[in-house]
Amino acid sequence: MKLHIFGASGSGVTTLGYALSAETGLAYFDSDDYFWIKTKIPFTEKRNPDERNRLIMKDLEAAGKWILGGSTFTWGNNLFPDFDLVVFLYVPAEVRMERLKKREWERYGDIIFKDAERSRLHKEFITWAEGYDFKTELTNRTLKAHQAWLEQLKCPVLKIIGTQPVEEKVQLVLEKISEL
Repeated sequence: MKLHIFGASGSGVTTLGYALSAETGLAYFDSDDYFWIKTKIPFTEKRNPDERNRLIMKDLEAAGKWILGGSTFTWGNNLFPDFDLVVFLYVPAEVRMERLKKREWERYGDIIFKDAERSRLHKEFITWAEGYDFKTELTNRTLKAHQAWLEQLKCPVLKIIGTQPVEEKVQLVLEKISEL
């Protein structure tokens, strides 16, 4: 099984990925672990794309069966093997933004308001995430770009729209897998 889960930041991709991993025993890989270099201030230094792609492919090939979470459609044509199933998560913008602001606070605390550099980074991230639903670029992480990519896929796609509990989403994915 080669399962790919993606959606906007704050849509629950990582949460669902780990829950499915626990339920199925499949390894979960998060694209952020490959896209970003681990630095003192997280999510500030992008990994070289060739290195990123080499690292993720090495891990996916070693696992054989896996769950991949995150938006990777711009990482290169034919980088990933054919997926057995792609799961697209969509959550209304106001819910996503509330989740993201809460997550930022839980991760970093008040430094995102007290430190000038961290405050700037936080505001840039929130502004970027807010643009998901209305920006029209096809080369970035936007709803329009995700919809265009979904149209190109030749594998089964499951769209989960809404704020269902993660347990319900797990069941929806497992039901879809059982149909394959």
